Amino acid sequence: MSRTFVDFPPVSLDAEDLGQLTPLTRAHDLLQLLNLWVERGWLRALDKAFVAFLHELAPDVDPLVLLAAALTSHQLGHGHVCLDLYETLKAPDFALSLPPEGDVQYGVLLLPSQLLEGLEGAHWCKVLAGSPLVALAVDDSESARQCPLVLSGKRLYLRRYWTYERRIDMALRQRLAEREPTPDDLSQRLDGVFGAARKPDAIDWQKLACALATRGAFSIVTGGPGTGKTTTVVRLLALLQAPAVEAGQPLRIRLAAPTGKAAARLTESISQQVQSLKVAEAVREKIPSDVTTVHRLLGSRPGTRHFRHHAGNRLPLDVLVVDEASMIDLEMMANLLDALPPHARLVLLGDKDQLASVEAGAVLGDLCRDAEAGWYSPQTRQWLESVSGESLQGAGLHEDLEGTHPLAQQVVMLRHSRRFGEGSGIGQLARRVNQQLPHEARQLLAARSHDDVYSLALKGEHDHALERLVLDGHGEGPHGYRHYLSVLRNQRPPAGTPIEHPGWLEWAREVLRAFDTFQLLCAVRKGPWGVEGLNRRITEALLKARLIDSDQQWYEGRPVLMTRNDYGLGLMNGDIGIALKLPEPDGRAVGEPVLRVAFPRNDGRGGIRFVLPSRLNDVETVYAMTVHKSQGSEFAHTALILPDALNPVLTKELIYTGITRARQWFTLIEPRSGVFEEAVQRKVKRLSGLMLELEDRAGTQG
Repeated sequence: MSRTFVDFPPVSLDAEDLGQLTPLTRAHDLLQLLNLWVERGWLRALDKAFVAFLHELAPDVDPLVLLAAALTSHQLGHGHVCLDLYETLKAPDFALSLPPEGDVQYGVLLLPSQLLEGLEGAHWCKVLAGSPLVALAVDDSESARQCPLVLSGKRLYLRRYWTYERRIDMALRQRLAEREPTPDDLSQRLDGVFGAARKPDAIDWQKLACALATRGAFSIVTGGPGTGKTTTVVRLLALLQAPAVEAGQPLRIRLAAPTGKAAARLTESISQQVQSLKVAEAVREKIPSDVTTVHRLLGSRPGTRHFRHHAGNRLPLDVLVVDEASMIDLEMMANLLDALPPHARLVLLGDKDQLASVEAGAVLGDLCRDAEAGWYSPQTRQWLESVSGESLQGAGLHEDLEGTHPLAQQVVMLRHSRRFGEGSGIGQLARRVNQQLPHEARQLLAARSHDDVYSLALKGEHDHALERLVLDGHGEGPHGYRHYLSVLRNQRPPAGTPIEHPGWLEWAREVLRAFDTFQLLCAVRKGPWGVEGLNRRITEALLKARLIDSDQQWYEGRPVLMTRNDYGLGLMNGDIGIALKLPEPDGRAVGEPVLRVAFPRNDGRGGIRFVLPSRLNDVETVYAMTVHKSQGSEFAHTALILPDALNPVLTKELIYTGITRARQWFTLIEPRSGVFEEAVQRKVKRLSGLMLELEDRAGTQG
């Protein structure tokens, strides 16, 4: 049947007709079609603009090249570093994340599947390889470097992201090839900070992680919440710093995290851990506890993609530890590796099962693909067992006999959670979700046999059970937002107390701490079950309950989330502050209190920064926040609300990340049954060639 492009000039086209038109006409019609895809929300305006730019560069280009470029740019917007041409041909329409066919009437609008019907992957690759817009990955000529697209086998990249991937690949291969000298008495030093080896059936993975990291310029420690990543890295720093201090040349160690909140958590945790280390005082003094953001570490230049530290101006350090590495995207990782001195060690910490970064790439996930199975070579395993005294015999790990898993030799996965033990409902629920066992997860929620896991099924959009939960939590246990507003109202210093009195600082600190006892997380931003709709709904509920006195833009008690870095104010994307009424500074006329927003300084010492609301341009109310924004944070009671229909963002990684933001209590809120199970069965798959390149090269060399 012939299908007409809606709003096109009067030309009737079907997939066969499209193949018979001249290149110029086909390209013109394809651009018109892309406009319609943008109108439907299937494609971003940015993707269409990129294709129009390519068409200007090469007016006679084959439309198959332009279509591939549109899909590659679109995939980038969904976190994929590249477009897999063969996978796209298997399900072309899903490349645009189209809604289920029953949810929309396509009418006479052509779909990717119709445009690509009958096309073979080999032919598509051949067309791309012959285009002046596309360079082959193996071509490093000057003319090839000017091409905006790069074809590597069956994967098509935008050049910038191809370059990022290659920079990371090269840096990692160089670091993996280096073996750092280890102390002759490493075994004794390991026993000194960990104790002697335990029973064979209780492997000390933290000890193994420390041992492995001492011998390499690059290493990864991954594991879920409570598995001891911070404990491990503090002991690692002690192991690295002790010989250096003894030699009179202490190492320059820096600690970083992607967000201010994550940096603050790590600062507090490391400060406590360092004090309990059984090391000489001279060594303890040289283990830092101050954690900065990655942006600050590199010296971000506002308004640009560039940093003060780069390949031509390296970071002045010997060891860099980066926490919450799952949040680091491809571009940032490339910049970080560029800025590292060749001699410096890099240690990444993170949970490989968490959501990947908001931007393109899933670097930690790619690098930890073999973490669970182990894939240690016989040489690595023998070395680990000899220096640690631990036995990997019963660990059930795979063995790399062919030398095809070079990265796995520097990765350790911690497997025993001390926060979520066997009796923890949160831990069991997280494990079942992570293993994609939706029915077992549902059984745990329905059994109500754990006092740290709850579920709330809503009876429609206007069910006030949601308001009751958000305001008051569950009975005597988990708190809702009434708690922090009660602290705000009841612990305020007496009227007339000058602003210089320490009571104001302590009050602000307590309000912020109380706010952290509860957080509502959402999967989406729009709609009644998204951040925007729920923030309005909760604000109205708090006003109706007389817990706040206004629902205007600024009112006392309003919690706000920074949505962009503000280096002038020293505030980072993800920082949370609360508006409080404070007296004027000493010397001013006595009058009405002034509204200021209190932000934690994230310095590990409980410092508070007070900012006038008028200076905050990039903030939003944060009674509800997305799961993505919550990464790097923890809350005593976390409630995760799902939308009432399946959405592309709903995956087991999102559910798992939401659950593991909870320290003590977790509540799942469901407007419609079945969405939870469907989400748990879906897994994030971000396309990239990073790990494949490393393995391909290793296999070739082997």
